[in-house]
This record gives sequence, structure tokens and C-alpha cells, in this order.
Amino acid sequence: MTEKRWDIYQKIGLKIGYYRKLRGYTQAELAEVIGKSATFISAIEAVNVNKAFSMDTFFDIAKALDVEPYKLLKED
Repeated sequence: MTEKRWDIYQKIGLKIGYYRKLRGYTQAELAEVIGKSATFISAIEAVNVNKAFSMDTFFDIAKALDVEPYKLLKED
């Protein structure tokens, strides 16, 4: 992954963390819902970890968090 894309993944990870906390989920609970490990979710949300993930996972996370996928991409 290029450094430019890493920045995008970091921003998405921060949004995932925001909506996860807003919904009252722990990383472990979100991970269980989407069939991943808590370590995986932690890596996605961590700004200092370079972790890519698939579009399938992206949509699974959005569905689990009951948020429209575009909101995870939108810069505020």
C-alpha cells in the first residue's frame, strides 16, 4: 500500500473507531459480529499500524455498525 493510501486507511480506521464507540461496541464485539479477530479491528483503528482490508470487510463493518458506508469515507 502506498503512503497516500495509508492516510486514507488511517482516516477510515478512525471513523470505524468513532462509530464503534458510538454504538457501544468493544473491538472484540465488533470483531465477533464480522467474523474477524479483535487484533484485526485494533490494527484497522490504530493510526500507527499499516493495515489494509478488503471491501467485503469494509461493508461488513459498516453493516455491523449500522452506518452507511459513505459515512466511513466522508471527511468531516
